[in-house]
Amino acid sequence: MGELVVSTSPNDVLVSIGLGSCIGLAVIEHGFGRAGLAHVMLPSSESGTGASPAKFADLAVPALVQELTRLGAVKSRLGAVVVGGAQMFPGMADKGLDIGARNERAVLDALRHAGVRVDASETGGGKGRTIRVDLGKGRVTVKEAGGRETPVLEVR
Repeated sequence: MGELVVSTSPNDVLVSIGLGSCIGLAVIEHGFGRAGLAHVMLPSSESGTGASPAKFADLAVPALVQELTRLGAVKSRLGAVVVGGAQMFPGMADKGLDIGARNERAVLDALRHAGVRVDASETGGGKGRTIRVDLGKGRVTVKEAGGRETPVLEVR
């Protein structure tokens, strides 16, 4: 949780498991084999100090974009896949504690602000998920707890 990684290796598969209310955010440069993945835990860095930027939606998006452009990515070719944001404690939503929905909104707002389009999303519900970004195959898959792994994006 709260980690960020980028890669250009076709041998790499970037994985984030245990996404409940957290967001697995993949940012991919279409057609160029560059991708990054962040495991976002909270919507805003206002309350956190000294933590990894990937922990917060408002810092994770610009950090992913910066790391990918450092590797040579062109911002206009970047697209995002947003996974997670589940409501893990259904009785808490009416108390303002739907952190999954807040995380999703914050990530989408940050992507919009950064000018990165959303190519696919698999969010909400009440089950955890795993996201996999296979650089060699140009594929992003999602597996819901107790379910099958399914592709949500194929990039060529």
